[in-house]
This record gives sequence, structure tokens and C-alpha cells, in this order.
Amino acid sequence: MLRTYYADLHIHIGRTEKGAAVKISGARNLTFYNIAREASDRKGIEIVGIIDCHSPAVQEEIEHYLAAGEMKELDGGGIRYHQTTVLLGSEIEVRDPGMGPVHLLVFLPKLAQMKEFTEWMRPRMKNVELSSQRMYVTARELQAEVLRRGGILIPAHIFTPHKSIYGSGSTRMEHMLDLDGLAGVELGLSSDSEMAGYLPELDRYTYVTNSDAHSLGKIGREYNELRLAEPTFAELLLALRREGGRAVTANYGLNPRLGKYHRTYCLSCESILDESEAAVGRCLYCGSPKVVRGVMDRIMELAGREEPFVPDYRPPYYYQVPLEFIPGLGKRKLDGLLARFGTEMNILHRATREELAETVGDDIAGMILEARTGVLGLQVGGGGTYGKVKAPEKATSKAEQADKGTKPTDKGTKGTRAKR
Repeated sequence: MLRTYYADLHIHIGRTEKGAAVKISGARNLTFYNIAREASDRKGIEIVGIIDCHSPAVQEEIEHYLAAGEMKELDGGGIRYHQTTVLLGSEIEVRDPGMGPVHLLVFLPKLAQMKEFTEWMRPRMKNVELSSQRMYVTARELQAEVLRRGGILIPAHIFTPHKSIYGSGSTRMEHMLDLDGLAGVELGLSSDSEMAGYLPELDRYTYVTNSDAHSLGKIGREYNELRLAEPTFAELLLALRREGGRAVTANYGLNPRLGKYHRTYCLSCESILDESEAAVGRCLYCGSPKVVRGVMDRIMELAGREEPFVPDYRPPYYYQVPLEFIPGLGKRKLDGLLARFGTEMNILHRATREELAETVGDDIAGMILEARTGVLGLQVGGGGTYGKVKAPEKATSKAEQADKGTKPTDKGTKGTRAKR
């Protein structure tokens, strides 16, 4: 029997339990065990991809919890902890000759296969203990090795300005990878399904939306709803292929306006710029050429059609604002909600407005409900700075936006000198 599961497939490890660095920019308490516990007991996310499991020090910790009986390896692939399955992954940087750096996500079914993959990686990178390290092979060589081992390869955050296929690698995915050997693509925090629909090259693929979490609190800021028989590696592969009734049935992500790289940004005067005005490659405020091209601007530069195409098999993409973005919802109130409803998924998907209001008041309950439906007022992000949710009294209604001749998607809005 098939049922639905929530999945976040891109979570980093900051440190090992002994304090050794894995993802240097990750939080110190972001360990393998803490991620599994946070996903199971607090977030309510039933499948997580931990993408630093190639690190030998991390593998030692996994073996410890398996030997102690606190975790169990599943026949279909993955490590089970309480209500959550951990999929073993790795994020790897490659740079083909004449192209820019690109991050790729790799998933393998079992720990033994990941350990063998680590030994293959070891002589091909400078430090196999660390996350997202440069591997000195071509993208196709890495892809072939992953597929030979029965793994999954997914290009990571494909539009972000730094270290992605379209943001920094090339103008087409086929320049670097065998398109038949991809299980899907990851959209990233500054894009959505409709934006990706401008590129015909992507029509065939299943999209996933993931958090790229560098702290425990960021787990689940973007995630997927899957229809599976059980939460395992083998079932995820079927879902990505849309086989046997398995599927990605929904993507939940930030409105792209909240993403760090949605808008073009001037590094000199720290202004967020209007894409059309910044197309000349210089800041419209100070004239500096030091601008970071926004994701929407880059997509329109690469677009192969005038209108986005969304095929019938593409699941709905829901704009959902994470609880941490809700103004006024601090730790005490969030803990109160968790004490009543158990997990963040229950708060975001199942609690009624009346039940929420009983715990945190009408204003915050109203914003949580608006977060579900994507109608909260937003301040656009850019240049590595996240956007923000506007408090209700500052939000601009759709009617007011129409009166001003602007659209809620922010296309065509004027630049803002929003400082970091």
C-alpha cells in the first residue's frame, strides 16, 4: 500500500561528535545523530538525505549507532532512526575544463557502498573528510562511477550563482552530464517549478526542493511530499522515475522572493537591483560592475521559450514560509506549539487556525495559515541575504499591488537599496 512521506534530501553535517569539522560553515551541533533525531522528533520529516556521509569520521559514527542498536540499516537502502529514514549522500564539487564549478548530489543505498565510494574518492580529492570538496575528475566520470555503484545523481541547486549547473557551470546541462543518467534535479532556494519551466532541457526531470540546511533549525525549510510503499532508497528511486505509482506528489519551498539569490545584487553599494535595469551588467545606483546575477535574471537569459511549460506529471509547487520566518514566533511560542502538536509538519499541515490561536494568539495563527497558502507579504532577497516576511500591518495586499501596477511575483518592481 502506498502512502505519503515528507522528505528533505539535502542536509549537511557541521561537525562530528568528537568536534572534527565536516562542513566548515555548518553548525557545531549538526551531527549525524542530531540530524536524525531533529527530523524524527521535532520536524516530523520521515526521510532525510545527509549529504556528508562520505566522510570516514561520519561513517564511524554511523557504525557505532548501528552496532548499538539505536539505528538499523534497511534492506531497501537507508538507515532507520525512530520515525525517520536517513539516506546516505555526498555533495561533490567538479569543474570540467573551460567551465565553472558545479555541485552534484550523490546517494548510495548502503553504508558498505558509501565506504567503497569513499575509497574511490580519496585519491581524487585533497581532503575526503570534508564536505563539498573539489574532485579532480570530470562530471561525466563521476556520474558514471555513481551509476555503476547503483547510486542516484542529482545536480544541486541548479540556478544559484555560485557552484551550480546553470549559475556558474555552463548554459546547458548536457555540456557536463549524460542527461539519461540523471535521477532528477534540485531547484534551490531562489527558484520554483514555473521558473524552471523556461528551460526545455529540464522538461523530462522530476524536481526536488530541499533545505541545504547548515543548522538544525533550517532542516525542512524546503521539502518534498513523496508517494511510496516504504521510506527507502529503492522507493525514492522509483518516485524520481515516476514508476509503479511512486512519485514526488508535491514540492514545498520558499517563495523565490525569500531566496538569497533571487534578485541581482550590487556587491559595492549593497543594493538589490531590478533584473531588467541590471541587464547591462552594472549597478543602476553606483555604476559598479561588481553585481551578482539573480536567479530569475539568469533563467530569463537562458530561456528557450517565451512562456514556462509545466507538464502534466509535474507536481504542484507550494510556497510555504518556514516557521522560523514568522514574525513574533520566538522559541517559547514555537516550543508551545510543538508541545501541543508534536512536530513542525503537524503545525504547518494539520493544525486548524482555532487550535493554533489557542496556543499562540490570533495574529501568529493567521500568519501560519497565510504561510501555508503563500500569501504573506514578502521583502525580496538578493546577494546572499534572505528575504523577509513583512509583519501584517506592513504587508501590501494584492489589490494594492494591482493599483500600483506591480505583480506579487516582483517581476518589474524597482530596485531597492536594502542593506545587509
